[in-house]
Amino acid sequence: MNSSHKSAVLDPAELSAEESNPKPKKQEEKAWPYIHAPDALSARSASVPRRGLRRELKIFLTNPNAIVGLLFLATVIVTALLAPLIYPGDPLEMVARPFLWPGQNAAYPLGTDSMGRDVLAGIVHGARISLTVGVVATLIGLTIGITIGAFAGYFGGVIDDILVKLIEIFQTLPNFVLLVVLVAIAQPSVTTVTSAIGIITWPLVARLTRAEFRAIREKDYVLAARSLGYGHARIVFQEILPNALPPIIVTSSVMVAGAILMEAALSFMGLGDPNRVSWGSMIGSGRDVIRTAWYLTALPGLAIVFTVISLNLISDGLNDALNPRFSEERR
Repeated sequence: MNSSHKSAVLDPAELSAEESNPKPKKQEEKAWPYIHAPDALSARSASVPRRGLRRELKIFLTNPNAIVGLLFLATVIVTALLAPLIYPGDPLEMVARPFLWPGQNAAYPLGTDSMGRDVLAGIVHGARISLTVGVVATLIGLTIGITIGAFAGYFGGVIDDILVKLIEIFQTLPNFVLLVVLVAIAQPSVTTVTSAIGIITWPLVARLTRAEFRAIREKDYVLAARSLGYGHARIVFQEILPNALPPIIVTSSVMVAGAILMEAALSFMGLGDPNRVSWGSMIGSGRDVIRTAWYLTALPGLAIVFTVISLNLISDGLNDALNPRFSEERR
């Protein structure tokens, strides 16, 4: 019997087995009904919908302390932006006789200093310098800190050990002493002061970012992205960093307040830009006559105090809104 005839003859046992377990046809296969579930789409982690920030924004906007801080900070920012329109002249220009007290002359509501300069004009223009130094120095610190912390937390191993040692070296140095040394070596200016403050504030951000990256890098969606062969840059910037931002955002508001205080301290010591007026330089110029004209130090000091308090209130509001522990308690 040839092979073709053998293939035509089937064993009865094989016939019964085929009848009991018939093979389904491909065209009759039904699609898995849960193919659109998030777990099924883990191979495409970027397509899994993420929770928006509406709930966090609502929590922040219902916090009365945060609203008070936000309103005051917005007032300071608007005043700083409109400073050239409100007082178009040079705030360091002598405009009246010295030591006019607040309310003594309607043209100068907050009086004049020892050189006849308008105190209110100095506070308005000083807001520009103080806020600029605070925001830009914070951005510099965040950029350096996030970069170093992300490398250390994501890659780990030898890279982590080296970067942690670098962070510890910077943290062992007294911040303000290092700041004074950096500014004293270079020519005191707004750029120098801003860069120096940014350089000394990055270790805090680096340690925070490293801790967040170490906690997130083992999450399921990160492992799914790795299994798909995504590059390191895509995993860091699209998967890990967005989930590590909440504590960094909270810290950044505190860093702005700290940078404003550092700039004020440097200007008070005479290490600020001599060609620019700031709240710290106004306090420094008024300390010699604090007994006879205390308002020269009190008024710019109050501007610093209220601005720093508003930033701290905003930081507390952001922490309440973005902290996962608090979010779980509200559910």
